[in-house]
Amino acid sequence: MTPPATPSGNAVTRSTKDLTKAAVSGWLGTAMEFMDFQLYSLAAAIVFNQIFFPDVSPAIALIAAMATYGVGYVARLAGAIYFGRMGDRLGRRKVLFITVALMGVSTTLIGVLPTYQMVGITAPILLVVLRLVQGFGAGAEIAGATVLLAEYAPVRRRGLVASLVSLGTNSGTLAASALWALLLAVLSEEQLLSWGWRLPFLLSFVLMIFAVWIRTNVKESPVFEARADVVDGVALSREQLTQDEARTGAEEAGEPVLQAALKQRKGKAFFLALALRFGQAGNSGLVQTFLVGYVATTLAMDRALATEAIMWGSIIGFATVPVIGMLGDRFGRRSMYTALSLITIAFAFPMMLLITSGTTTGLMLGMIAGLNLGVLGLFALESVTMAELFGARTRFTQLALSKEVGGILATAIGPVVAASLTAATGNWWPIAAMLIVYSLITLIAARLAPETRGRDLVQLQDAA
Repeated sequence: MTPPATPSGNAVTRSTKDLTKAAVSGWLGTAMEFMDFQLYSLAAAIVFNQIFFPDVSPAIALIAAMATYGVGYVARLAGAIYFGRMGDRLGRRKVLFITVALMGVSTTLIGVLPTYQMVGITAPILLVVLRLVQGFGAGAEIAGATVLLAEYAPVRRRGLVASLVSLGTNSGTLAASALWALLLAVLSEEQLLSWGWRLPFLLSFVLMIFAVWIRTNVKESPVFEARADVVDGVALSREQLTQDEARTGAEEAGEPVLQAALKQRKGKAFFLALALRFGQAGNSGLVQTFLVGYVATTLAMDRALATEAIMWGSIIGFATVPVIGMLGDRFGRRSMYTALSLITIAFAFPMMLLITSGTTTGLMLGMIAGLNLGVLGLFALESVTMAELFGARTRFTQLALSKEVGGILATAIGPVVAASLTAATGNWWPIAAMLIVYSLITLIAARLAPETRGRDLVQLQDAA
């Protein structure tokens, strides 16, 4: 591997073995995050409306379940700020221990919650509390894994290596979808509502233990250690960098670079990253969360069909993600973002026509294609592009914030808006319209953003 160099010429070396450990760690932690959240989103769409909100109409119960799903994104924002700053100051590795533990414990506890019939209103309140804890840990997990892998990766293969984070999301989605598909296939309605829904949450504890064990053997990011503003493993604060003593001591580490980083006005790169996030995050909330419940409640089709479609789409995604990552390395990030956004826009209405055709084949084709084009393909690009947009000094914080703000505005609110619009109009066209709007925002951002392929990630300034 080519070691990253500081502005003064220093280098931090990592072996291929170190890269492999970091890749497995990033993949596994992200898989756990998305397994936890997909377990919850599927439960919210399939059974939580009956278990935690049984005293209202089916449409209102679905909206309430989706809103409970969305509150986790508020906590994710708080986690992004808290752990993002910690990761930029103390290193990526330390944060990733804490986040995976918080996610695992909270998800496991969801599996032992009392139901509404047992304790009344206390049940949904406890559910919201655990969603908040789960979201607080998850708020920096995928950002930390993305930063770690991007900063480990060889420059010419950065898109491919960083896309492994997306494979983690794919793996988690697949595992959660497979578990729910199995439960729906083998359990009766009574068994599912009485005890079967608990099993996926309880099983996530095993994955948490494995993820924590893997991370004990991962070294710190070579880019973090190579940063000009890091002394003895801790990043100097702005106040320390502006002191005469700190500036004198930083001369050999590249004082002009440090001062340039302090003087750069932040904001442009953040808003570009936020807009790039909209397409993937919004499409994900619609395809992987809302449509699962919509198929079962509004279309009155077998609820197992939607989970099976997500499962098969995730399997195909194991090819989609690395291919998009390699194409991004070959043709650039902007070109691939443009192509995928345009394809998703063109496919939005045909996708919904397939899903609402009333046939199993149409439903499967529509959801599988939508998942791979509008969600997983964009995620493969997002994993590397957002890391390259930000400077090393605030990369973790800005990346985490842009992901989570985008998640709140698109993924969390989107299913609630979609549920309200489809209930009000009695039609599916608002779903297609939302897919187009989300993808159009990302398309515009891709055209405005600089090409970041090959950028030196040790640079402290943002790319824009």
